[in-house]
Amino acid sequence: MLKKLSHYWDVYKKFVSTSVSVETSFRTSFILLIFMDFFFFFSSIGSVSFIFDHVVNIGPWEKNQLLFFLTFMLMIDNLHMMIFSQSFWEFSFHIKTGQLDYVILKPMNTIFSVFFRHFRASSLFNTPLFLGYLIYYGIQVNLTAFDWVMLPFLIVLSLALLVVIEFILSTSMFWLTDGMGINFLRMQMQQLARWPNFIYQGLIRKVLTVVLPILLVGSGPVHFLLDKNAWQLLATMVVALVILTFVLLATWKVGLRRYDSASS
Repeated sequence: MLKKLSHYWDVYKKFVSTSVSVETSFRTSFILLIFMDFFFFFSSIGSVSFIFDHVVNIGPWEKNQLLFFLTFMLMIDNLHMMIFSQSFWEFSFHIKTGQLDYVILKPMNTIFSVFFRHFRASSLFNTPLFLGYLIYYGIQVNLTAFDWVMLPFLIVLSLALLVVIEFILSTSMFWLTDGMGINFLRMQMQQLARWPNFIYQGLIRKVLTVVLPILLVGSGPVHFLLDKNAWQLLATMVVALVILTFVLLATWKVGLRRYDSASS
């Protein structure tokens, strides 16, 4: 088992190395991507700060609590862009052109080969900024020592739940001639997750928490960090991740059987 994990880690390092080489060969594009992430971060922070110039609370949270939630989600978004984002677009292209054939033939797990292949190095440069603001607002909401220890694990848990939902959604590309619409739908789901669950009410909130648990991505960990009585959300998140992982493995197998190479 350890030998297999070591092998996959060595392969992933090669994925990262080749991705960095390709991305940095286009220097203007590389720099523009850094500035784009920089602008997106401060425009998101500025929008929430502007709202709190006119109100004291949004739902049960005051300004620093909502900004902690936002920086938590922006950290997830930064990691997502760095590790996974480009692979979703490439997956659509590979299915359409038949290049997925070469991925399937490799002696590797196909989910790993498809969704971990592309690394966006430009996002790495803004990571200290995202992390710094997350720590700053964590201090503002008085996180305990236990909370700080839990924070990295909760970030990984949130990222895992988000990408598993996206992986499942992306399997529908096997049945479509073009995955562009699925990718834009995936991005809209990310937008839903960037707001806390109490923004949504009634049936919509229940559906987006239980059926398609996209609201748990940020709300589960942050509610738990701010109030340990919200542990049920975190427990639901863990159960959802386990169930959705089995759903992904099943739908992925069906999708591969359904795949009809465009090159044939």
